[in-house]
Amino acid sequence: MNPTTTTSRPPWLSLVARYQTSDTRKAVGQIFNSFVPFLAAWTLMYLSLRVHYGLALLLCIPTIGFVVRIFIIQHDCGHGSFFRSRRANDILGFVCGIITLTPYFDWRKNHAIHHATTSQLERRGTGDVWTLTVGEYLRAGRWNRIMYRVYRNPLVLFLVAPALQLLVLHRFPWTRRTEWNRERTSILWTNVLLIALYASLASLLGWRHFMMVQLPLVALVGSIGMWLFYVQHQFEDTYWAQGEEWDYETAALRGSSYFKLPRLLQWFSGNIGFHHIHHLSHRIPNYNLQRCHDENPTLRSARVLTLRTSLRTLHLKYWDEERKRLVGTRTMRALQRRRALVMAQQSA
Repeated sequence: MNPTTTTSRPPWLSLVARYQTSDTRKAVGQIFNSFVPFLAAWTLMYLSLRVHYGLALLLCIPTIGFVVRIFIIQHDCGHGSFFRSRRANDILGFVCGIITLTPYFDWRKNHAIHHATTSQLERRGTGDVWTLTVGEYLRAGRWNRIMYRVYRNPLVLFLVAPALQLLVLHRFPWTRRTEWNRERTSILWTNVLLIALYASLASLLGWRHFMMVQLPLVALVGSIGMWLFYVQHQFEDTYWAQGEEWDYETAALRGSSYFKLPRLLQWFSGNIGFHHIHHLSHRIPNYNLQRCHDENPTLRSARVLTLRTSLRTLHLKYWDEERKRLVGTRTMRALQRRRALVMAQQSA
């Protein structure tokens, strides 16, 4: 049941309405406590090269944290929730995209599709992790099976795929739909500004030193971003449905997890762990998510994942439509053998 098509106001909409108001003071505060320390940490990484590269890599850890936090600000700007002004959101979001290597308007379009299609089996394919049902995998050709297994390999999913996304897919506008003019232009302008910024820094600091600082950041930020996105939707008892069976509220509260992180990591990740509430209402800015969660016990039905329990999701690859859960390769093969046995018995 899509909330945009119902004649009555869903109960949860009234519940979250008071948390959807943007707060300029909090927003400006987040800009200062994210951008300023990021610039300071990046500078310290560069200066530490005079001491030892190991020290620079150590300083890379908090620097990555601030980049993730800046991406969450970009994320909120894309939803129009960070500031009350749409223009202010778009300007800040575009600036964030230079730091995160993510063209703002292009990302915003794809992410909006993700929110509109989340947990809908028939609308998979944009802004989500490639997920096949058990039946689809068993019916697929050998080459497609190999491609899927390679893609879902953790090394590819969390190391290779994020790098390709940031360095290749985010850089070429002609891979987008021709009618996405603003999004394609966003990619071009982001590329132009990135080239100008990187060339200036490399000329000032030296290409070698600049790349020694920037490359680890790009590699690891992409991996962390992919991990956060993965655990927010890929867990055993997540929710997928199609057609009239799909329900908006259920998709938000059961199809998204509550990634319960230690306080420091929660701060760096901009409260994105409250992903079930975010999918229930993307108009809630990140600085209001904690309060919404704390003040509404009825919104705590989402699957809770911690750093430790989230690791158990790594083996999950296929959606079992019969059991309504994600399963791993061992379970999928057991289902394959069972179905083959049933077919043999029916043909005997």
